[in-house]
Amino acid sequence: QNISDFSLNITDCTQVVVPEEVFFTVAAAGILENLLILIAVVRNKNLHLPMYFFICSLAISDMLGSLYKTLENIFIILCKMGYLTRHGDFEKKLDDAMDSMFILSLLGSIFSLLAIAADRYITIFYALRYHNIMTLRRALVILAIIWTFCAGSSIAIALFSYEAATVIPFTILFPLMMFFILCLYVHMFLLARSHAKKIASLPTSTVHHRTNTKGAITLTIFLGVFLCCWAPFVLHILLARFCPHNPYCACYMSIFHVNGTLIMCNAIINPMIFAFRSPELRSTFKKMFYCSR
Repeated sequence: QNISDFSLNITDCTQVVVPEEVFFTVAAAGILENLLILIAVVRNKNLHLPMYFFICSLAISDMLGSLYKTLENIFIILCKMGYLTRHGDFEKKLDDAMDSMFILSLLGSIFSLLAIAADRYITIFYALRYHNIMTLRRALVILAIIWTFCAGSSIAIALFSYEAATVIPFTILFPLMMFFILCLYVHMFLLARSHAKKIASLPTSTVHHRTNTKGAITLTIFLGVFLCCWAPFVLHILLARFCPHNPYCACYMSIFHVNGTLIMCNAIINPMIFAFRSPELRSTFKKMFYCSR
């Protein structure tokens, strides 16, 4: 808030504010859509596979992102109405808790995307041994490790967020993990053609290869959407930490509400991609809606 107030004095850029009605509508839609994904996977035993468990992990991360922005907006409204002070002990703890939720959402999304990318890689290039390599138990252990690490990291980063030694590794982790996932996808697509020739003699190789390639394309879309929705907000964090008094940085930070809304849009877009690209999920959704009727 102090940075926003100061930026109004050093830049001609006006603060862009998203209407509260739009903000809460987008947040509620993101939470409900991802909740539908979780319910669909739980109800359909055919979806009890490592890939869909990793997708559920991504859905939980998206829900946390929407919930974080909703709580933050409510907190700001209460401060403006005078029910909360900006510098009280309770408000400081509440702010740390919300920051921890934001970092947990971001780290959870990054590592969930990484797990999905690794799962697709094994599916494409080790198709015959996939069920031996990626068992359901192994997938659950991977998810437990991911969320334990993300929870511990989010608490530590939130408590020491004002230290440069904490902010720098956190901000470096984002592009580093994205670069690693991107390299993994490029490697998959470069080797896909040569791998297709090796399995061409198998009876179901064509269908299997097309299915796996479709899965890789779907996850590439996930990665692109994630970058478009989260990168502006991460850039905002960097600018707020390292150049808050620069007029150009302050001008970019004037669209803070827009960047926050983009995070919640990611939570809306991902379930749409799931439903559009996965016939099994579409079928499960239809059964759920018909049963409710």
